Amino acid sequence: MKTLIKNATVVLPDEVLRTSVLVEGTKIAAVDPAIHVAADETVDAAGLHLIPGVIDDQVHFREPGLTHKEDLRTASRACAKGGVTTFLEMPNTVPNATTQERINEKLALAAEKSVVNYGFYIGATPQNLADLKSAARTPGIKIFIGSSTGDLLVDDQDVLEAIFAETTLPICAHCEDETTVRANAERYRDSTDVADHSRVRDVAAAVTATRRALDLARRHKHRFHVLHVSTGDETDLLADHGGVITAEACLHHLLLSVDDYPRLGTLAQMNPSLKTTADAQRIWEALADGRIQVIATDHAPHTLEEKAVPYPRSPSGMPNVENSLALMLDQVHRGRCTLSQVVHWMCDAPARVWDLVGKGRIAPGYDADLVLLDLQKSAVVRNQDQLTKCGWSAWDGVELTGWPVSTWVAGQVAYRDGVVCDNCHGQEAVYDHARGGYWATP
Repeated sequence: MKTLIKNATVVLPDEVLRTSVLVEGTKIAAVDPAIHVAADETVDAAGLHLIPGVIDDQVHFREPGLTHKEDLRTASRACAKGGVTTFLEMPNTVPNATTQERINEKLALAAEKSVVNYGFYIGATPQNLADLKSAARTPGIKIFIGSSTGDLLVDDQDVLEAIFAETTLPICAHCEDETTVRANAERYRDSTDVADHSRVRDVAAAVTATRRALDLARRHKHRFHVLHVSTGDETDLLADHGGVITAEACLHHLLLSVDDYPRLGTLAQMNPSLKTTADAQRIWEALADGRIQVIATDHAPHTLEEKAVPYPRSPSGMPNVENSLALMLDQVHRGRCTLSQVVHWMCDAPARVWDLVGKGRIAPGYDADLVLLDLQKSAVVRNQDQLTKCGWSAWDGVELTGWPVSTWVAGQVAYRDGVVCDNCHGQEAVYDHARGGYWATP
């Protein structure tokens, strides 16, 4: 099958060019092919922009064990609609994915159910060092340095030292200091005000844990990715990457703040918590100057019924794979960033951080994971339109300008004109960890 996407404005690694892209099978065959090239399908993309598929390197898709909130079919359909062509999913499902057997089980589920490409982290526990050392078919190791589910909390210094010293896979971590969080929680133990969540999980909790993890990474010269940076003070710690440190920001920490609690209530409750608008501005600045390289969602769905439980019994997390790209395209429309920056943060950089083979760029030989954008299209986010199983968005009722209109996954049309192709199947992500990550010479 050959597809010619012609007359698009194409975001290439080093330039933005009006040209055409030829897809053959699952790969990009040519950029700027001959004008009369034969194709089975020709897509006239005049007036539209073509970008690589978005790679979301932090999602929670709830399967197995929590599928009343989300599953791999519903979540991957939401991905296709939102222009996310590859997801990397976290290990805190039930059971936790802390062994190769559990990783393989999730890969088998995704091969059957996922519309888009997929990968799964292995989770660290205080007891599974041998599993972490031998793990394969995974982007890396996830550590929860702070409260989590099951036995995924790793707070003992000797255990952390061993993981950083004796494993070889890239490591990422949720960084909130457990001692600080528990002390703050005791202080606010009688509170039912969700705004106090940002006082329990405060700036000090995030900064203390992030500083601790960065020290481990630098001393052991071990590649480390800071997940969901939520504070401005953390961005100051990221200036010296030492060839091993990368970091990400999430949409909610960029676009929401503690000022949104009165409007959203527990829908705005997440870990790490929302911080101030000044923190959000400093995170934007760190993205712009390269201290933070990646934007992800931390898609963490819960039902509206679960979210309606009074704080502090209400769960933390919100869904966002469906609208993440549109939210950033709206920021492009508003002049806060450029489309090329968005492509770097959401496509190229995560591919480089996690050594994804064939992902993140529009170039011959790369996988044909592509998204066609209409930067002039305006539409309102509506809960009733969401494909995620939980059926809600924190941006319900908000009008955004700039939307994906077509998504290709491995050369297949996975989404077009409002319709997801349920016969499409994504592919297991492939990693070449010998590449050395983001800071290695391409």
